Amino acid sequence: MAPLPPQRWQTYAPQPEVIAAISDATKLLPLVAQVLANRDITTAEAAATFLEPETEPLEDPLEVFPSLAESLEVLEAAVTSGDKIAICGDYDADGMTSTALLLRALRYLGANVDYAIPSRMNEGYGINDRIVEDFHADGVRLLITVDNGIAAVEPIALARELGINVIITDHHELPEILPPANAILNPKQIPQDSGYAGMAGVGMAYIVATSLAAQMGRLDEFTNPLLELFTLGTIADMAPLVGINRRWLKRGLARLPKSQIPGIQALIEASGVNTSNKSLKPDDIGFRLGPRINAIGRIGDPEVIIELLITDDLEVAREKAEVCEATNQERRRLCEEIEAEAIAQCEQLDLSTGNTRALLLLQANWHHGVIGIVASRLVERYGMPVFISTYEDRDHIRGSARGIPEFDVFEALQHCDEALGKYGGHKAAGGFSLKIENFERFQQLLQEFAKQQLEPDQLKPLVKLDSEANLSDIDFELYGQIDGLNPWGIGNTEPVFWSRNVEVKEQRIVGQGHIKLKLSQEDVDGGQTDIGGIVWRWGDYYPLPRQVDVAYKLKENTWKNDTKIEVEVVGMRHSEAGQAELGNQQDMVKQILANARGAQEMQSQALKPKVPPIPKVVSRPAKVSETSAPPMKPQPVPAVVAQHYAEKVDVDLSGAGPQKAKFEFGDRPYSCQLKALEGDRKELLIRNDRGEVLAIEQGQANGLLGKSRDSAKIVDVRRPRFKQLIKQALVALDQA
Repeated sequence: MAPLPPQRWQTYAPQPEVIAAISDATKLLPLVAQVLANRDITTAEAAATFLEPETEPLEDPLEVFPSLAESLEVLEAAVTSGDKIAICGDYDADGMTSTALLLRALRYLGANVDYAIPSRMNEGYGINDRIVEDFHADGVRLLITVDNGIAAVEPIALARELGINVIITDHHELPEILPPANAILNPKQIPQDSGYAGMAGVGMAYIVATSLAAQMGRLDEFTNPLLELFTLGTIADMAPLVGINRRWLKRGLARLPKSQIPGIQALIEASGVNTSNKSLKPDDIGFRLGPRINAIGRIGDPEVIIELLITDDLEVAREKAEVCEATNQERRRLCEEIEAEAIAQCEQLDLSTGNTRALLLLQANWHHGVIGIVASRLVERYGMPVFISTYEDRDHIRGSARGIPEFDVFEALQHCDEALGKYGGHKAAGGFSLKIENFERFQQLLQEFAKQQLEPDQLKPLVKLDSEANLSDIDFELYGQIDGLNPWGIGNTEPVFWSRNVEVKEQRIVGQGHIKLKLSQEDVDGGQTDIGGIVWRWGDYYPLPRQVDVAYKLKENTWKNDTKIEVEVVGMRHSEAGQAELGNQQDMVKQILANARGAQEMQSQALKPKVPPIPKVVSRPAKVSETSAPPMKPQPVPAVVAQHYAEKVDVDLSGAGPQKAKFEFGDRPYSCQLKALEGDRKELLIRNDRGEVLAIEQGQANGLLGKSRDSAKIVDVRRPRFKQLIKQALVALDQA
C-alpha cells in the first residue's frame, strides 16, 4: 500500500436543526451553515452578527480597561510638555508593528519620541536593565513598553528608581508579581468574554494611540494608517480572529491594497501579493507579508522594519523592502537546511513504539532565530510536540517548543523546571534555555510529562473536518459564501471539507516538493466531476495512490484571466475502493520485486565497474546552489509502480529495473543509468541536458554533482529536490 502521511481525522457532529435555522434565516448553503455551527455560532442572530460584525455595539475601551484613562493623562502631559518619550518593543512582527504604530501616532501628535528593541541574539526577549539605563542617559521621562514588559519586574523597578514613568502595554500571561509601573494595559486583566480579550500587543498599542488622538481631538486624521499596522501585526502574531479583532481586521484587510503607508506598499510589491481583489486575505499576510517582517526580527536588524513602516518616502521604503526580501530568502534557506538535518535525526528514532511522545532535538550551529519555524514544520510532519534546541555558548543550550492540541507546552516546561534556566510561553508554544549538563535530565523529565499527557494514538497530525462534501458541490456560490466568513485564523479556522472515493487522475511535482493534482469523483447521476488542486510540501509522498478520501480547503486560482475554484489538499487516506485495489495488486508487486532482484543478480555478474566508487562522506554536506536541481514535472505513475517504490525514501536501488532510461523532469530531458560496482553495490547516474551528472551510490545519503568527478560537489540527496529527481529516475527505469 502506497505511503501517506499518518493523520487523525476528526469530523464535527452534524447539527441538522441548527443548520436549517441558520440557512433559512441567512440564505447560506447548508454546508456553510454547518461551518458556522461548528464554530459555536448556533442561532440566526449570532450568524447575522458574525457575517456583519460592524452591527454589534462597540464597547468603550475606557470602560473596559481600568488603567487606560490614567495612561492617557500621563501620555498627553508628556506630549504637550515636550518630555522625551521612549518605546521599548519586541523583535517579532507584533512587537515591531506595535512600535511603528505608536511612533507614527505620537510623532504625528507632536511628541518627542524614540524607540529601542532588544537584540534577539545577544539579549533575548523583553525590556532589560541595559535599555532602561540607556533611556535614562538620554533623558527619557516616560517609557512605554509594547508587546512586552508584563514580567519585567526588575527592569521596570529600575526605571521607576531612576525617575522614569512607565506604561506597560502587553498581552502575555500575567505573572504572580506585576511590575511597579504607573499603569498596566493588558487584555488578560479584563473579563475574558469581552470582545477585547483576544488582542495582540499591536491591539493594545492601537487602542492607546486612537484613544489618545480622540482625547486630543485629532482622531480622524490618521486612523487608517494605524488600522493597517494593526491588521499586519494581529494576523502575523496569530491572535484569535474573533471579537474586536475580527471587526477591525475586516476593515483593515480592505484598506491594505490601497495602503497609505509607503512601507506597506513596498512590501506588497516585493512579495508579489495580488492587490486586484477588493480586500487582502489573512494568507496574504500570514504567508507573504508577515514572514518578510518576521525574517528581519529573526536573523536581521529590527530597525529595518521600523524604518520601513514609519518612513513617508517610497524610495526609502523600497530599499528597506529589498532588505526584507533578501533576508527572507536567507531565512528560507536556513529553515530548509535545519529541517533536513532535524528530519534526519528524527528518522534515526524508532517512533512506531510510542515510547517517544515528544521530540527533543539538539545540534550545534542551528540558528536559534529560525528553529521555532522548523519546530512547527516537524509538528506538522510527525504530529507530536517538538522541542528543538542549539548551543547558545560553551555552557548553555537555547531552544523553542511547539505543541499539539492535547499537550500544554508551558505546563511541560514547568514540569521540567529543575533542569531548566529561563523559560516561558503558553499552551501552544514556548522557549527555554538550560545548562548543557542538564540536557539529559531535561530529556527524562520531558518524556515523563509527555507519557502522562499523551496516548500513542494521539501522536499523529490532527485534521479537523467541517463536513463531507461532493466535488460536484464545489462552485463559485459555495466559495463566495465561504469567503464571506473571512478573516480566517485562530478562533475562526478556515473550513476543511472532505470527499470520499476520489481518484487522483493526474499528479506532478512543482516547486520545492509540492504536488499539483487533478482530482475526479463520480457524481450521483453517474457523471464525473474533475477539479484541480495542490498539496504543499508532500514531495516525500509522491507518487500518491490513485484512489483516496481527500480533505481540503477551497481556493480561488486565477491564471491568464481565467479564474477557477480549486482545492488545497490538507489530508488523504486510502479509500475503501483504494484499499481493495491495492490489496489485489500485492501479488503483482511481489512478482515485480522478484523480477528486479533477478535482473540485479544478472547485471552484477555481467557488468564491470567503469568508474571508481564514490567514497563515503561523513562530514557535513557542502552547500549547493538551488539551481543545481531543476524544477520538477514528473509524469503520472501507475498505482502498481507507486506501490513498488513506496519504500524508496532515500537511495534504495535494490529493486531498480533496467539499466538505462530517459525521462522528462521540469520540462527538461534527462537520462539515467544504473551501474554495478564491486560486490553487490550499485550506482545511479542521472544526466541533464547540460552534461551535469548526479551520481549516487546505493545506501549513501550523499552524492556527487558535476561534469566530472574531479570537480564535482558533494550534495545531500535527501534534500527534496534531489529526492524527487531520484524517485522519477527510478520510476523511469522501471517503466523502460
